[in-house]
Amino acid sequence: MSIVWLIIMLLSVAALLLSDPSAALEAMITGANGAVSLALTLVALYGIWLGLFEALESTGVADRLARLLRPAVRRLFPGENAETEKYVSMNISANLLGLGNAATPMAINAVRTMKRDPVRSAVATTNMIMLVVISATSLQIFPSTVVSLRAAHGSANPADFLLPCIVATVSSTIVGIAGVKLLSKAMTAIAKRRAKRKKTGSAA
Repeated sequence: MSIVWLIIMLLSVAALLLSDPSAALEAMITGANGAVSLALTLVALYGIWLGLFEALESTGVADRLARLLRPAVRRLFPGENAETEKYVSMNISANLLGLGNAATPMAINAVRTMKRDPVRSAVATTNMIMLVVISATSLQIFPSTVVSLRAAHGSANPADFLLPCIVATVSSTIVGIAGVKLLSKAMTAIAKRRAKRKKTGSAA
């Protein structure tokens, strides 16, 4: 994918240099300035929240949060250990606050501690897929990243989209969870049928 983006960028720059060299230089400088400004804004935001999550983990608040979310986490991720449940809870908490990038390290730690299929250890389990889906649908109660970016760019009411955001992310998360559950049941049923056929064939 990085090669594709590199090719697109080189072709775009080449086309702009041939058509209007001065505009190409101005566009590159403006884009670089915008990228640096955005990076600094996000560094400050994520520095605060990542520091907060580190403090929560160090002080044991993360364990209490895991206990609070444990009923939902255990229903969505059955059979996992307490450490995995803690990381999943922190991942969900970060997503609820609209901190997708801050949630990523927690998701990585959760996947590392999840149980694997003893036969196919390189294949993602249903719980791993569920975590990816929940992270991708990103259930958000307060999308702090978007609110901060809107405020930084002069929005008169940076949080005026909260209701549509909540409705959209709740809907997408429900659809995603239902999809994973249904597909998991379907795949389990198919695997049982294959095993039954194989057993019947061997007996014959």
